[in-house]
This record gives sequence, structure tokens and C-alpha cells, in this order.
Amino acid sequence: MAQSPQSNEVFFREVDEELRREELAEFGKRWGLWIAVAVVLAIVAAGGWMYWQHHHNTIAGEQGRTYDDALKQLSGTEPQKAAQPLAKLADSKIAGYRAMALFSEGDMLLDKGDEKGAAAKFASIAADNSLPQPYRDLATIRETAVQFDTMKPDAIIHRLSPLATKGSPWFGSAGEMVAIAYLRANRRDLAGKMFGDIAAADKVPDSIRQRAVQMAAVLGVDAVDKYKGADTDAKDKTAG
Repeated sequence: MAQSPQSNEVFFREVDEELRREELAEFGKRWGLWIAVAVVLAIVAAGGWMYWQHHHNTIAGEQGRTYDDALKQLSGTEPQKAAQPLAKLADSKIAGYRAMALFSEGDMLLDKGDEKGAAAKFASIAADNSLPQPYRDLATIRETAVQFDTMKPDAIIHRLSPLATKGSPWFGSAGEMVAIAYLRANRRDLAGKMFGDIAAADKVPDSIRQRAVQMAAVLGVDAVDKYKGADTDAKDKTAG
């Protein structure tokens, strides 16, 4: 007796489902253990990541409070009491707090008149490859500023030239020191050009740009228009 198309369809569907169950059972026998292991490892990894995140945030919060306490001590009547919390943070595994603590230690040395010690502290920050580059660049500028009067002009130019370029966030500070070094080396043309470039930069602190305009004028470079143009561009960008 012939079966209807609907009956055939039901039959084939049942056969297909039975084959799939057999394939799934065979797959489970062959790979079930490894799948279970993979799932367990994934759960452990996720749990470990969540724990690490919580632990990291907890430490960051504690060190943030320690740094705030150190800053209060530095601005208080007994700034020397900041030495202990800063020393703890100087060994922190969190780069930001470690760098800020080291900078603060350098500033404390400067306040004591220990320029050699402060320069060494800033140099250690600049040489620390584990710190983000902006901290290291700032440390280079701070070290050079402390040593500026005792350094030879060529040494200053060589150290700061990579930072004294247009577009660099340190162009104002580094460029000004390089320009003065050019003057000390009797290279007035290069000094004038550097001061003129600083005056024309729109991302340089206004106090530095004003000094650059004045120094450029002394060296025969008219930077007033450049300064006004940069100031207008900066205002337009802010308004936009």
C-alpha cells in the first residue's frame, strides 16, 4: 500500500533526526572530555580576569588615596612627611602613580636645593622603559631645565631636538630651551627661526609664545603677525 507524501516526509524526518542523534552521540564520545575541559578553562579564565580587574581597581583606589594624602602633606606645613607615602608609590606597579610619585620626589629635592639629586631622579624616569612615553618626555624636559645652566649648548640641542618639533606637545618648553642654546652657541639665525616657529604655534602656552615673539624681534625676526595668526586659529578651533 503506497504511503502518502506526508507520511514519507514524516518518515524521512524521523530517520534524519535519528541519524543526527547518533552523530551527536558519537561526537560526544570522541570529543566530550575535551569540550568539558575547554568549558572549565573558559570559566576559570573569565573568573580570573574578573578577580584581576577587581584587585587592580582596589589597589588603584588605595594608591589614589595615598597619593592624595602625599599631596596634602606637600602643601602643608610639614612637607617632609610626604616622603614615606611617595616612597611606597615609587615602587607601584601602576605606571601613572609610580611616575607621579617620582616627579614629586624630584620636586622635593629641588625644594631642598639638591639640584643634582633632582636631575638624577628625573633622569631615572626618562630612562624607565616601563613608563608611558609622555612621562619620560616630561622627565627629559625637567632634567634638562635643572641642568640647563651647567650643560653645553650642543648637549642641550642634542637632547631636546626630538621634542622641539612642530606638532610635539612639548614644543613650547623644549623649543624655548633649544632656541636659548642656539643663542649661547652664537647661532642667532637658528635661534630666531625657532622663536618664530614657537610664536606661530597654536598649541604652545601663551606665556611661552609671548616670550618667543619678544626674542624673535630682538633677533630681527618679525613674529608678531605669526603670533596673532596662531592666536586667531586657536580661538577659531575653540569656538568650533
